[in-house]
Amino acid sequence: MVSYGDPRKARAIAGAISPDNLKVPRGLSVKTTFKGRNVLTEIACEKGLQTLISTIDDALMCMQAAEKALGSVRADG
Repeated sequence: MVSYGDPRKARAIAGAISPDNLKVPRGLSVKTTFKGRNVLTEIACEKGLQTLISTIDDALMCMQAAEKALGSVRADG
């Protein structure tokens, strides 16, 4: 779970990374939701520890990219 100061930001971040959850290999499940100021990503992995670690890393990198993009949009607007 990652918390943000603004529920709108949490919604935007969750929405930005949710499409990444659609195409995952068999034996892997990723679901991202938000509630209030929190973004929660649930990962179920039957493919081994390395796949789980890589999936967590990928999810965090996607969140970071979404945060940067959102910051850029707000700076321009």
